[in-house]
Amino acid sequence: MRSRHLALALFLPALILSAGTSKSPKRSSGPVKSAKEAKAIAEQETGGKATSARRIPLNGASGGWEVEVRMPREAKGWRCIIDADTHLIHSKTRIEQPGAKGPSEGPIRVVKGTG
Repeated sequence: MRSRHLALALFLPALILSAGTSKSPKRSSGPVKSAKEAKAIAEQETGGKATSARRIPLNGASGGWEVEVRMPREAKGWRCIIDADTHLIHSKTRIEQPGAKGPSEGPIRVVKGTG
């Protein structure tokens, strides 16, 4: 009977620790193969909406992706370079909003005149 309690005492902490561990989100294996995947990674990192993605050569056989991200309610967007092998952001640079109509795009102003 005593050995059963000892075994339970040794097993219980390991069981509790494993129950509290959260699993990381499942990542597909292999390099980033599509623009859709690259855009999803950039959107998750920045919180914006990806407008374009293109393949670029990057330090490795699989290369990388350059993704432009539009940031709603902000003056500037992001250009993210994603390493295709690691699925991680290699670099992130602030840029003018992608898809902007002009340099001073902002909220629409209504000017009421006398008529």
